[in-house]
Amino acid sequence: MNSEMIKTKEMLDAFVCHRWNDINKYIDQMMSTLPTPIYSSVDIRESLDKYAPVDHNMYPAGFNNVCSLDLEACAKEFKTQIKALKSDAQTIAIIPESHTKNLFYLDHLAILSKTIREAGFTVIIASPDQALFQESPKLALVSQSQYDVEIVQLKEVNNELFAGETKVDVAILNNDQSSPLQMPWKSITTPIVPTPLIGWFARQKIKHFSFYNKVVLNFADKFQIDPLLLEAQFSSKENIDFSSKEGVEELAAEVDKLIAKVGEGKSIFVKASQGTYGMGIMVVKSGKEILEMNRRERNKMDVGKNKIKFTSVIIQEGIETAIRYDDMPAEVTIYLVGGKSLGGFMRANQERSSTDNLNAKGAVFRKYCISEIKQNNDYQCKEAVYSIIARLSTWAAALEIEEALK
Repeated sequence: MNSEMIKTKEMLDAFVCHRWNDINKYIDQMMSTLPTPIYSSVDIRESLDKYAPVDHNMYPAGFNNVCSLDLEACAKEFKTQIKALKSDAQTIAIIPESHTKNLFYLDHLAILSKTIREAGFTVIIASPDQALFQESPKLALVSQSQYDVEIVQLKEVNNELFAGETKVDVAILNNDQSSPLQMPWKSITTPIVPTPLIGWFARQKIKHFSFYNKVVLNFADKFQIDPLLLEAQFSSKENIDFSSKEGVEELAAEVDKLIAKVGEGKSIFVKASQGTYGMGIMVVKSGKEILEMNRRERNKMDVGKNKIKFTSVIIQEGIETAIRYDDMPAEVTIYLVGGKSLGGFMRANQERSSTDNLNAKGAVFRKYCISEIKQNNDYQCKEAVYSIIARLSTWAAALEIEEALK
């Protein structure tokens, strides 16, 4: 227990750096009985006065942006996690997104496959999407970085998964299911992680950040930390139709309420609760801007990936990033395997300001090695804090999964 309340970012940095082992031990203890996602990634903003996760990805892309040292650490943890699911597992299927024309996503699939292969497994990329196999039972693709990527058909036979003709021991889902995959998930006996029951057809950002708030209050109470150092304030609004403008006036009122709490002049992020891939996001400074949205702006907020209709939003305090990379505003994304922060990158965007959504056209990435953080390494304090924030966010995701599996 601390002798005094941690009330500033500087105090938090020093505390995490010098109590690194105790903090991680406590998070391990709290997550030990929860269904922790096998992997995830967390987007983190750092302002002048706080840190906050702004998104949690249960089915992350972007492993191609993780440094080679951290990929080695990821491989070791993948081995531990997969063996815990099935001790004699040999063949792993990665179930991908269907947007095979995205060459950077194919880079990600190539590196994720290589990482799991280096953990000692046979890896096959296999999709249940029949539309991919109209001309051939397998796809032979080449990624942006010229990696060969082969995708075969995933089938369910007698409640077990097969990649082509090969029986799958464990399947790793890398499809966020904005549009649900047509598979009898509940009857399949092959272990599938993360659970397919929590894709974006069912998941809500509102729920994740509500769980994150509970996690932060628990963690802050344990270590006597001001919880506002660890999260963005938020509210939510449901039953909105941006096309017909139904619920838009109430949304504008919610924006103004949050501005009254966080202070005039602050940016507010309005995000579709089921939004992914940086879609369904707008940044405003008043409720009036919501009321004055033009048709093009409303259309962007109305429909997202795979034509999913957005009807609920999270209204979130904008965290103006204090991080700069090559004089561009930047934010950090941390990658976790088994709930442990093991890799990451910095996302920067010359075309955006420090208050904008940086996950947009113009984004560039810098690899960010974090897998060898040690206690009392003062030069790693920032990386240590990002790592802990990401772990807290993944603790919240584990609570989401626990609820979905009930």
